[in-house]
Amino acid sequence: MVAGRWSAAPGPLSGHAPAGHPGKRPLCRLDDIADGASRGFDPLREGRDTMFVVRRGDAVFGWRNACPHYDFARMAWKKDAFLNADGTRIRCSAHGALFGIEDGVCEVGPCIGEALTPVLLAVHDGVVWLCGDYQPGLRTTRELREV
Repeated sequence: MVAGRWSAAPGPLSGHAPAGHPGKRPLCRLDDIADGASRGFDPLREGRDTMFVVRRGDAVFGWRNACPHYDFARMAWKKDAFLNADGTRIRCSAHGALFGIEDGVCEVGPCIGEALTPVLLAVHDGVVWLCGDYQPGLRTTRELREV
């Protein structure tokens, strides 16, 4: 969860990772996420969005796409719809729980005080980068049966 600063000119989605984060992967251009909006991502190409990003002005906040109340509950009710109606909180579509955008802490719902799992991001030259260790997301029921 890093609020980033960047140059005015958007950079390419390839090139060099931000200093201190070599080898990390770009997610999108900052301008690909409207201010005050959210967007899901599948950085490991698992076939579903395992994380999402919320943009607030010059800051981006990254979270795993899993409610802490129930491990298999995905947060969005449709593609990229991770926020409540007025865009002030993250909303779990399964339980209606509301979480702070900046800290991921549940403020309303069955998991008050619990938090979403953060995903470390950086913004460099107009590109949002996934930084740090990122593990595969939760497996589906079908995948669990195949193990």
